[in-house]
Amino acid sequence: MRPRPSLSAAALLLSAGLLLTACSSGEPAVSADTKPLSDPSKVDPARLVYPLDPYKTTDEQIRSLEAAQDVMVGDCMKRFGFTYKPPVRPAPRPKDTSSRYGVTDEAKAARYGYARPGGPVPEPEELPEDSLPPAERLALSGPPLKPKPGGGIVLPPLTLEESRKTDSGRTVNGQKVPVGGCGREGYLRLYAEKKEPVELLYVFGMESESSSRAQESPKVAKAVKAWSACMAEKGYRVTDPVSPQAALGLKSEVDFGSAKAIAAAKQDVACKKRTDLVALWYTAEAGFQKKLMEEHAETLSQVKVELDERIKKAASVNR
Repeated sequence: MRPRPSLSAAALLLSAGLLLTACSSGEPAVSADTKPLSDPSKVDPARLVYPLDPYKTTDEQIRSLEAAQDVMVGDCMKRFGFTYKPPVRPAPRPKDTSSRYGVTDEAKAARYGYARPGGPVPEPEELPEDSLPPAERLALSGPPLKPKPGGGIVLPPLTLEESRKTDSGRTVNGQKVPVGGCGREGYLRLYAEKKEPVELLYVFGMESESSSRAQESPKVAKAVKAWSACMAEKGYRVTDPVSPQAALGLKSEVDFGSAKAIAAAKQDVACKKRTDLVALWYTAEAGFQKKLMEEHAETLSQVKVELDERIKKAASVNR
């Protein structure tokens, strides 16, 4: 079962959007003038290093956190007399299978076009509670959240400490069901035991803000126009260097790997190299990340502390 955030997925995405606005400080007139961590002329664009990377979880850490949360959910379910069977998650894709700047690898473009080298992303596995008996499902997911008198819903407790003081009003096999069930209890044990953590999408918001500022900065905007003009030389009328598939008339994964797509992708990569688009974009993005990191140093420090604490806790649970 995937980690359950303190709010619904939609609310988290909304809060991330609000965060982008909060992080913004006026129009991105110029790129931050700082030295990037990687040399785009020598490093595969999909393996570039960014200033915010230390504040993000690696694939290995994500797996460790998922495994630890599964154990914690299982511990909770045992109180109700149930054996929890976590979903089988697909292996994470290697970092170099895609790039945040669209197609950038000449060899992959010539072989796959705009298709993913590893094939389509698999559909998420059906969550186990979808097929559980009612009592077991109640223990795992908890009762529906209560509506507010004026509209909306009463949000669940944001910490484990608060959760243990909150009555969901339901029991299973003589045991009180936590608000949000064992799934939420497992999440809170790992992410918010005694205090509400920094928003889990905080760093994602800073990344998104940095990317937007970079794309709108004069140097990158000029390079994007130059890339677009370069593509037009071969008859491709596109303006989005990251996802030009729709403008190219490519509508499915089958289309993305077609001869037509391969021809366009090869030109796409060539034009990015000719205009130095990736290097300019990366340099600007890394610069804006550093600028935002300086502005939000105190919060980022807390993000790192909380991340390290979770990683250590997960490691101890998974022994």
